[in-house]
Parts: sequence; structure tokens; C-alpha cells
Amino acid sequence: MLIKCPECELQISDKAILCPHCGYPIKGDRPKQWKQSSKRKRLPNGFGRITELKNKNLRNRFRVMISVGTDSNGHPIGKLLKPRAYFPTYNEAYAALVEYNKNPYDLDNDMTVQELYDKWSVEYYTKTTPSGARSYKAAWNYCSEIYNMRVKDLRARHIKGCMENGTFVYRGETKHPSANHQLKIKSLFNVMLDYAVEYEIVDKNYARTFSADEDTLREAEDAKVSHIAFTEEELKKLWENEYNIPYVNYLLVQCYTGYRPQELGQIMLTDVNLEEGYIKSGMKTEAGRDRIVPIHSKIRHIIEEEYNKAKASGCYWLLGYYDTDRIGSPHMTYTRYRSIFYKIMTQLGFDPEHRPHDGRKTFVTLGKKYKMDEYALKRIVGHEIGDITEKVYTERPISWYIEEIEKIKE
Repeated sequence: MLIKCPECELQISDKAILCPHCGYPIKGDRPKQWKQSSKRKRLPNGFGRITELKNKNLRNRFRVMISVGTDSNGHPIGKLLKPRAYFPTYNEAYAALVEYNKNPYDLDNDMTVQELYDKWSVEYYTKTTPSGARSYKAAWNYCSEIYNMRVKDLRARHIKGCMENGTFVYRGETKHPSANHQLKIKSLFNVMLDYAVEYEIVDKNYARTFSADEDTLREAEDAKVSHIAFTEEELKKLWENEYNIPYVNYLLVQCYTGYRPQELGQIMLTDVNLEEGYIKSGMKTEAGRDRIVPIHSKIRHIIEEEYNKAKASGCYWLLGYYDTDRIGSPHMTYTRYRSIFYKIMTQLGFDPEHRPHDGRKTFVTLGKKYKMDEYALKRIVGHEIGDITEKVYTERPISWYIEEIEKIKE
């Protein structure tokens, strides 16, 4: 039997529970209207917290705190949400906290490096291996000087400062970062500031604006130890084995140019001027970069031989690494030079305390022994000159450098 729907007045079955046209209930109670629960949603761990302040006169009673890490006891560290931390209702406070967690750093321009590390490490250390986390934690210990610095003020020089001069007191002893720790500090800031860029607290990752390769750091590590100049007898023995032991001639080049080990491997063929008798190359400091180094007459034949050898083999570097057992670049890295240096020391039975920088010390020692001009010696080895007249206002011809270096007769 058909009846009319009381709501839309269209015909429906008398057995219908709901009108198929408008949904009006025909029999029984209307569908239950679920009441919205007054129970507040539970905030996830690390999401932040909302506190209702018990002061009836406050218009904005709900305070929002964000989590920026944990303290030494594992308790969360809270910080007021910026730019607004107080809201009139719980729902508004909750909505602001949700919006913040979509992009945690948009609202915090004053975050410190320590706060960034705390926030980043909570996420990163759950993804990496335990040993990886330990190595980063060890590196972080040397960065205390910049813990309280604002992340947006952090620059490459601050990171380098931690690498070169950072300290860490352990059991009453002040420790300095090793070469491996320096590499880890660089790596730590690489990934941590990538995280900061992703969340827009900084626009640029300054840790990635400079390189800190292992060769450079190993050389820096070796440079810190005391050096021993080669004796007259040792220098004579090097000359006697110039063609008997591979790469002895490279060590002789260092003894008569004063180049640092890594600088030897950086000399390009284009840096060598055989006609005028000098090399223009160098690195590390402002005084050391692209400096004039005369080719001493005792090593001129070595330079010419290596120049022709490199040119014939298509090598870009003057002193290449020609190890036929290896496949790859002929670039003489510090690690390779270090390896061949110690092999030479062993084969010749030299003092085991010798280090790869000792050829450089030998040059300086010979220069002083034969009374080279002090400024000529400093300019050739790339040391800073304090005298403003000599440094800024004095021009020296290449012939002067050549005359000075030829004073060395040994």
C-alpha cells in the first residue's frame, strides 16, 4: 500500500522506514545524531603541549609549547610557540600546534645550534646505525663554542673553528679533535644544516661551501708534530738513489722548493715556466697561494724530466702517481705521497721519526744555513710577512728569487 511522505508528499510504501526520496523517517525513532565528544585529543609524543592557565580573567587561557629536544635526563625541552603562544580556546591552540608541526622551523628565527642539534638528532639517530650515532655525538662534543649561537648566524668560519680549535674535556684532560673527528664535524654539519634548510630556518648550508678532504686533514695532523730536517748524509743518500728507488726524485724536489706534501701533488703543467725557471703554485694560506718558487739548478733536470713524462702520458700534474698496479687518476694525493715517503724512509734506513713535511723543513734549514734573504725564504715557502713595507710596497723580480735560492750549494 502506498502512502504520502509527510515531508516531501511523494508516494512511498507504508512499510518503508525512511522516505527513499528525502530520507524522512517514517517508522521508529529518527537516526541517532552523534554528539561531538568534549574529550580533548591526546597529543602525540614530541608534538608539543597545550596548557590551560587557571585564571578566569585571562582572555587567552591556552598556552602552546613546542618540543625542541630533550635534556640530559631525557625529559622534553619546551619553548613557547612563535609568533603567538596563547589562544582563547583549546581547539585554536591545537590547530596552531598542528600547523607548526607541518613545518617546525618557520616560526622560530632564534633557534640556537644546540636546539637544532637536539631536534635533528631525535629524528636522525633513529635512522642511522648505533656506531654512526656515536661518531656524531663524539664530534658534537668539540662544538661547545657555538652551542648557543643562533643557527641563522652560523657561517663556514664557525664550523672550521670547531674543526681546528674545538676542545672537549674528558676526565679532566682537554682533548683536541683528531683528523677523523674533524671530518666527522664537517659531516655532522653537512647533514644537520641540510635539515635546517629543509625546514626553512636557514636559506643556505654553509657547511657545504668548503671542502675538508681526508688528505688535507691528514696533512694538517702530520704538520702538528715536530719535524726533523734531513742531514747532509741523508740528503747525499737521497741523491745517490735518485734513479734507484721510485719517487725519491719527488722528495728531492720538496727539499729544494719547500713545498708542502699536498702542494707537490697540486702543481699543474701550466704552473711550470721552464723558460724563465720558476713554478707559480701553492695553497693553504693567502701568503702561500700561487707563490713564485724558483727552480733550483740542482733539480732542474728532475722538473724537465717529469714535465716531459707527464705531457707524454697526458697527465695534467707535474708530479704524477704512476703506479701500474692501480687503475685511476694519476693525481699525487697526500695519502699517496705519505705512503711512498715512508717506503723510502724504510728502504734507505733513515730515522723512523721522519715525517712527510721534513723535506719542507730541510729547505728552510738549508736556506738559513746559506744565508738566503729572510723575505725571499718566507715568500718561497709561503709564510706570512709582518713587515708592511716588504709585504705591500716592495716588488721583487723573479731574478731576485733565483739569485737567493741559488745560494744553497748543498
